[in-house]
Amino acid sequence: MTAFSNEELFERAERVIPGGVNSPVRSFRSVGGTPIFIERGAGSKLYTSDGRELIDFCMSWGALLFGHADPEIVEAVQKAAVDGTGFGAATRREVLFAEKLCSMISYVEQVRCVSSGTEAVMTAIRLARGATGRDKILKFDGCYHGHSDSMLVSAGSGLLTGGLSSSAGVPAAVADDTLVAPYNDVAAVEEIMKHSGDRIAAIIVEPVAANMGLVLPEPGFLEALRELTGRYGALLIFDEVITGFRFGPTTYGALCGVEPDLTCLGKIIGGGLPLAALGGRRKLMEQLAPLGPVYQAGTLSGNPLAVVAGLTTLEKIGRDNPFPKFGNRDEGVASTFPRFGNISVQAKGSAFTVFFRNGLPRNLAEAKECDTKRYAAFFHGMLERGIYLPPAQFETAFISATHTDADIAALVASATEVLSHGA
Repeated sequence: MTAFSNEELFERAERVIPGGVNSPVRSFRSVGGTPIFIERGAGSKLYTSDGRELIDFCMSWGALLFGHADPEIVEAVQKAAVDGTGFGAATRREVLFAEKLCSMISYVEQVRCVSSGTEAVMTAIRLARGATGRDKILKFDGCYHGHSDSMLVSAGSGLLTGGLSSSAGVPAAVADDTLVAPYNDVAAVEEIMKHSGDRIAAIIVEPVAANMGLVLPEPGFLEALRELTGRYGALLIFDEVITGFRFGPTTYGALCGVEPDLTCLGKIIGGGLPLAALGGRRKLMEQLAPLGPVYQAGTLSGNPLAVVAGLTTLEKIGRDNPFPKFGNRDEGVASTFPRFGNISVQAKGSAFTVFFRNGLPRNLAEAKECDTKRYAAFFHGMLERGIYLPPAQFETAFISATHTDADIAALVASATEVLSHGA
């Protein structure tokens, strides 16, 4: 295969794609330098267009629980593709996928498939407004819920990386219906609900925040949101696009015992293909068209290739239960960094973040205290040594079931070397 340099491909890309990328964080704007271009992946490895092998700790931003090009998932998709890549009609495969997904989440009785987490959240917000007759939504500073207009207010992830508090093109009237509280701050939520609770359709939250780095909910935080939404007649929406099937064979809500009214899922449930879902109790979900007045549609919703990848992934989760081994590997990663000073590691399940600050953050304000220049130097030092981490301080890193002890040892050894040289 002919090798192409990243610089050559990026120059060509910039001519035909805005910024040379199809999603901003891929541009390396936060860390500097030229973005890498990928030819293929296998297991825990990426292979770049300029011929390098990298150990991947991004895993398509957390979508690949079983690594790149998992043989079972690939075979299932190949077989499905022979039958047709899309029909715009109901299929047996989407029924099987929906049945499997509902069976793995105790409080989800129905799901609606869509093609992205953004669509799942957008539909959840519309459904909450339709069900309650209210307009306002309460979200949390630094939580990213996709790029629909109302959710770009005080978002994390790419907006945080780019230094933006919102986005141009979002009408002020739309932004006015989005209220914001600090993550983990129950008192702030109580105050907002006291003044606006009768106008709030829903509270939406990442039950474990993963778009300002990995930030865990403090004890009682999610329970308080459940109590407050019940008290004021609002819905509770868990955005589990990242957390769903991340820490166990179900959602984080099911694992922690807090039942939301609506759950948004994505990433892992699609096995790397464009698939997301919105789920909840039947009575609420049946307010979606064609049964109810809340409209949602999509040509590619329930795409046969995507639902086959998703079904195979869910079956592998149930059969292989990869979650116990993630904890041991996280412990190895977490124990490496603190001795270098001003570094804290948050690790849970298959996710971790290296924060360049003293102490673990509990909200966005504390996460923003990180030394982003130091992270950029660390990122490039690791990349030079064949380790691919998220190209932004505020993105979360991920381990897959295909990462070996040798991969983790390489991560630890490379980090030790880079940090010992002053990163």
